[in-house]
Amino acid sequence: MTEPQTSASPGWVRRAVRTPRDLARWLRSLAIKEPRRAEEYIADHATDWSTVAEVSPGDAADILEALGEEAAGGLIADLNAGHAADLFEELRDDLAASLLGVLPESEAVDVLEEMAPDQAADLIAAFDPEVIERLLAAADDDFANEVRDLLGHHPESAGGLMTTDIAALPIGLTVGEAMERIRNLHEEFEDLSYVYVVDDDTRLLGVVSFRDLVFYRPGDGLDKAMVDQPVVVSANTDRAEVADLVQRYHLFGIPVVDDDNRLLGMVTTEAVLEAVQEEASEDFAIAVGTTAEDSVYLPIRRSIRHRLPWIAFDVLISSTVVFAVAQFNDIIGAFVVLAALMPLVARIGGDSGAQTLAVVIRGLTTNDIQSGDVRRVLTRETTVGLFNGLVIGLLAGVLGFTLQSMQGGPDPLKVGMAMLLASWANLILAGLSGAAIPLTLRRLGFDPALGSNLFLTTFTDLVGFAGFLAVATAIL
Repeated sequence: MTEPQTSASPGWVRRAVRTPRDLARWLRSLAIKEPRRAEEYIADHATDWSTVAEVSPGDAADILEALGEEAAGGLIADLNAGHAADLFEELRDDLAASLLGVLPESEAVDVLEEMAPDQAADLIAAFDPEVIERLLAAADDDFANEVRDLLGHHPESAGGLMTTDIAALPIGLTVGEAMERIRNLHEEFEDLSYVYVVDDDTRLLGVVSFRDLVFYRPGDGLDKAMVDQPVVVSANTDRAEVADLVQRYHLFGIPVVDDDNRLLGMVTTEAVLEAVQEEASEDFAIAVGTTAEDSVYLPIRRSIRHRLPWIAFDVLISSTVVFAVAQFNDIIGAFVVLAALMPLVARIGGDSGAQTLAVVIRGLTTNDIQSGDVRRVLTRETTVGLFNGLVIGLLAGVLGFTLQSMQGGPDPLKVGMAMLLASWANLILAGLSGAAIPLTLRRLGFDPALGSNLFLTTFTDLVGFAGFLAVATAIL
């Protein structure tokens, strides 16, 4: 193996790269810090690049992402289909699809056939239907049919998450025969945590852990070692429900069956974790007014199209706060300190409401909050706001009194009292609205995260600014 010239990377610890994994880590670090130098190094050391792709596909994927799409396209083309397939599985989705699209179709088909059908389906799902069909028409018939079946499922369902590469054994075997078959299957299947037991029509009868098989005698029937009536899901089961079942029953995977209980595939724990992370990122994106598709790699025009409508809507509904505050110009003119104190009342209300919002949305996502819990949740969060508001109101009141006294303005005690009452009221209402907004959205059939933050912020700003000025007008 060629030893990298560490002088290509200023600041890098000068030491010999002794193993392929050392090389992978060194080249990844160089690509992140100095992509141009990394590109030059790879151009001069093609064998090292092949070694990295073979030994550490994850590091190789990070290198390609750091170098950019144009350079990555040439480096992918230099790899054999097997190594390229491993690397594609590690790339972010948009870059993987772009790189596959620039390969000649014959090479793209070779790469796809080296992948598991579920991974291939995920990779080409974003392509135009005619491109997908053209690629699959050139692929092996059995492989192509599996990919087509997987593409027919919604990506957020168990069918969209499942893998069809599973170990299934017939019911009539002994434990010894099952162990022998598994030994022959271990190179074909990556995940042998569970072995499924089926009848002649591939109906699921039970599941046995590969680890548990060793505790039975070779002559025992497989039916003795298996767990019958395992937890299953249908292909249409939502990914959130799949994740809930896996967590509830501490499963390493969950079988997917059709209406006749025929085994279709398995959703692995890894797929569940990825789905949960994706759903969390989608909820976060939706909550702030964009989409899960939006990222720092998305073309600027598409990002603008995703974000601009929501920002414009924000301006529209936030204008209510502007018009409300404009009605109190006289009191602001008489007590200038109020202009400095207003943002604080709104800010603490927004922060408190955001805490409640996070708690309630998490409860809705994990199904901890049922329809019968609505009144209890509203009461609880309002009560939390009541007591927090009293403490924070006292602190805000002291601040208002102190600021007005320092400026030598009139009625510092009344200014402090206005701050106390307005802050207290805002935290109570923030707790109530932070719970009520997502609960109402769910009741109306919308995603609880959809716009909750925007509606909450507008409400707490309205109470914080206009409410504070209204209280100040009444007291002063």
